[in-house]
Amino acid sequence: MVTMQKIAELCGVSRGTVDRVMHGRGRVSSETAAHIMQIAKELGYEPNPAGKALAARKKQPHVAVILPSEGNPFFDEVIRGLQTSAEFYSSYGLKMELYTMKGYNAQIQLDILKRVSQSVEALIINPIDDESIREALDKLVDEGKFIVTVNNDASTTKRHCYVGADYENSGITACALLAALTKARANVGIVLGNRQVLGHCKRLEGFFQRMDSLPDFHVAAVVENEDDDICSYDRTKAMLAENPHITALYLAAGGVYGACRAVMELPGEKRPLVIAVDSVPTTVEMMKNGIITAVIYQHPYRQGRRAMEVAFEYLINGRRPRYDEYLVKNEIKLLENL
Repeated sequence: MVTMQKIAELCGVSRGTVDRVMHGRGRVSSETAAHIMQIAKELGYEPNPAGKALAARKKQPHVAVILPSEGNPFFDEVIRGLQTSAEFYSSYGLKMELYTMKGYNAQIQLDILKRVSQSVEALIINPIDDESIREALDKLVDEGKFIVTVNNDASTTKRHCYVGADYENSGITACALLAALTKARANVGIVLGNRQVLGHCKRLEGFFQRMDSLPDFHVAAVVENEDDDICSYDRTKAMLAENPHITALYLAAGGVYGACRAVMELPGEKRPLVIAVDSVPTTVEMMKNGIITAVIYQHPYRQGRRAMEVAFEYLINGRRPRYDEYLVKNEIKLLENL
């Protein structure tokens, strides 16, 4: 086992100097610190977990979670996963503070970020794709905060890692599934959440990318519903009225129940084939009613658990993420295999 004492002997310094470098305390010249870190890396040195845990309990590390979850039942499972991990790690002093918002207002999310930034060591966030949010995240990283994006990424920022779905692949999979179900002949209506959500845009890009190879596949209209059932009902109903030739619907975000209620108002023979994302209770209800044929499932509970695990490993054990992205599989689910 590699110890601090062994590193000290190899570097010709005291154990206390090594300890100060490893924990960022005290004054050590940059040359000496770099040499110690290089030797530690070459030897595969790992900090003592028990010591890290003891230090963490003294600091009582806090993790803030910011999610646009109000009115969007998809996030119920993400939150359950986060809470399960947080409770498991509570004996190490880890505490989670959950902040929720409705919809995708960048100013509201920015206000929450400013409010919590001084009291936490780590942040798990579903970020809105807005320059003000990207700048705020970079500033927090520069200040020493550890940031994990969950379910939706901000890949151009300095965030430490992303935990969530491969959205482009999700869109590709949805298009391929619809093509298989319609024998590659369809006029498709797409119901998106919000174009300020990078993941929603990536789904759309993936869908169009796959559609390039389908000459008899066309998108009739794309509407945004803010992941809100009432808005989704109104805009889906209007889209179907304006485009009566639509034969398939891709519900690419939340608000699935509202969109399905609009479909149910059509005569049976005029109802389009519908696929959606994830399997919240109301979506399962619509599958049982024969309105939705299949969903693309993205493991929300697993996303929440993994995001908190990554934060724990950094705050308690000092381990940075091994990967830039932790992606869950996109799986096709029918009523029979939910």
